[in-house]
Amino acid sequence: MAEHLELLAEMPMVGRMSTQERLKHAQKRRAQQVKMWAQAEKEAQGKKGPGERPRKEAASQGPLKQVLFPPSVVLLEAAARNDLEEVRQFLGSGVSPDLANEDGLTALHQCCIDDFREMVQQLLEAGANINACDSECWTPLHAAATCGHLHLVELLIASGANLLAVNTDGNMPYDLCDDEQTLDCLETAMADRGITQDSIEAARAVPELRMLDDIRSRLQAGADLHAPLEHGATLVRAGGVRGTRGWGPRYLEVGDGAEFRPGACLQLHIAAANGFSEAAALLLEHRASLSAKDQDGWEPLHAAAYWGQVPLVELLVAHGADLNAKSLMDETPLDVCGDEEVRAKLLELKHKHDALLRAQGRQRSLLRRRTSSAGSRGKVVRRVSLTQRTDLYRKQHAQEAIVWQQPPPTSPEPPEDNDDRQTGAELRPPPPEPEPKAREGEGAS
Repeated sequence: MAEHLELLAEMPMVGRMSTQERLKHAQKRRAQQVKMWAQAEKEAQGKKGPGERPRKEAASQGPLKQVLFPPSVVLLEAAARNDLEEVRQFLGSGVSPDLANEDGLTALHQCCIDDFREMVQQLLEAGANINACDSECWTPLHAAATCGHLHLVELLIASGANLLAVNTDGNMPYDLCDDEQTLDCLETAMADRGITQDSIEAARAVPELRMLDDIRSRLQAGADLHAPLEHGATLVRAGGVRGTRGWGPRYLEVGDGAEFRPGACLQLHIAAANGFSEAAALLLEHRASLSAKDQDGWEPLHAAAYWGQVPLVELLVAHGADLNAKSLMDETPLDVCGDEEVRAKLLELKHKHDALLRAQGRQRSLLRRRTSSAGSRGKVVRRVSLTQRTDLYRKQHAQEAIVWQQPPPTSPEPPEDNDDRQTGAELRPPPPEPEPKAREGEGAS
């Protein structure tokens, strides 16, 4: 097996490889690792000779302690080694082919990733669930399509795999396929089954429709939308690495029969993270809390920002979500955002929000000044004629309308004193018109 420094040195080269080339390279490295492990085991067995006797004597004094692994671990390990005989023995002894690890990965998933056709066939014959979903709702067909394993895709389709299975990112198997032949196989199968664009969109909408039904049921039952979901939702790790943060939180609805792991999250968090605009709008209509926090101190806006849901970011901010809300790690939604489009949108909304606050402060200041000077202003107005007074009121009201309708200021505000002086100048009565001089010859009569 390659040394650590050697692996680091080849990372730039691996980054330039295509998906298929990276898969083949990973399989090659894995084969090297297994070979080196087998060689090390063989050498270790050859060195045990002199030490065998003390071990047997110790065994006669009492039972030896053994490490036992759960059946799921043993089955997946044997499948990953493509050991057909060992897997056959496990299945024959009653071990379920659908056992999964903590990420929901089954032996069928693993073999579709590793391109073990005979093992896939054996698992299917043993009754493995062809549409089994892992924690991110990936099916074996997702895995085979992503890896471009054409013969496995053909086998799964022939065995009845769901072509419209949607993972947590809203992707179907054909969405993730880069290999042209494999993609052509998937699209042909979809056409043969009569799948149209309408049925594709309907399948993508199913998760949100289920959530909408659940929300309506909870509302009819008088449930508290501010209470964390103790049943029906879970906090898992999903989606992949974003920047340097590592694995971020993802909120998922748990389907019927799925294993439940409790997580302190609210339905608005779920809608925000998954981009369910209609569900979020329904929750906000019934005053779901925008400031509710999950176990990491994230508010719904954090979830929408982290998972790149632009429409949800706009919707939450429009309803008053706090752009400066802090998590337990003192992170704002802008801090946790890794998507450039969402980041730009958050910055735009933040600038608009700050400008609106400044404009509101300026308007309140203007109203205070008008109120404080109302007495003296009335005395000035009373000293002018009725026509001039009407003109002054009309000018005053027009100026007020302009102030309230103008967009948020983009330049530094002028000093308040200038506004007062300007207003006073406008309200000061005009100087009296000079009386005409008497003509020569007039006046003495």
